[in-house]
Amino acid sequence: MSAPYPVPDDRPPCPGYPPSLGESRLLTDEELRASLECALRDWDRKSDLWLFGYGSLIWNPGMPTVEATRSKVHGYHRGLYLWSRVNRGTPEQPGLVLALDRGGSCTGIAFRLAAEGAMPHLETLWRREMAMGSYRPAWLPCNLTDGRRVDALAFVMRRDVPTYTGKLADEVVQTVFGCASGRYGTTLDYVSRTVTALRESGMPDRALEALLARCREAESDGG
Repeated sequence: MSAPYPVPDDRPPCPGYPPSLGESRLLTDEELRASLECALRDWDRKSDLWLFGYGSLIWNPGMPTVEATRSKVHGYHRGLYLWSRVNRGTPEQPGLVLALDRGGSCTGIAFRLAAEGAMPHLETLWRREMAMGSYRPAWLPCNLTDGRRVDALAFVMRRDVPTYTGKLADEVVQTVFGCASGRYGTTLDYVSRTVTALRESGMPDRALEALLARCREAESDGG
């Protein structure tokens, strides 16, 4: 896997990084439980449920699944839209993680989770994805490659939180790739793994691959 490349000590500061995000706070166990219960309020607890993976869930779902198949959702696209102060960065050097933002479409993997015994796995997933409440859990219509259409639970970017990045310049992303690391590893490794997993699954993300290539080329040129 790709290792983070070093950032020279004499590199000039990058405009826009690190961002000013204010105080950070992890959700309490009670808040996480309430968020999970709200997301599952229409689930009968007897039917299997679907999850839509568009980032690290593709290569690390972290739970046993009954089925995994390529899929697509419309109305949202994948991008590095979320500052990460825990999983892939720190408050001092935030990393970046993928999120679904409005517009376009997104390919990913739909995972079917058996209803029986699902709750402990969903609680673990919530601690992983919803630690700071930056996502909005949403049930999205998901088109599977075999023609089925299911409603899958996905994590959509909230634009009303300070950690929403908007569109970032390549220079900022390159800087993050060079320095950001959190409890689950570096931003660069996260993006590299996702790019590889998408390509190996037969649904390459050309835009994400191009961004990664541009940043690596700039770094090799001494950018």
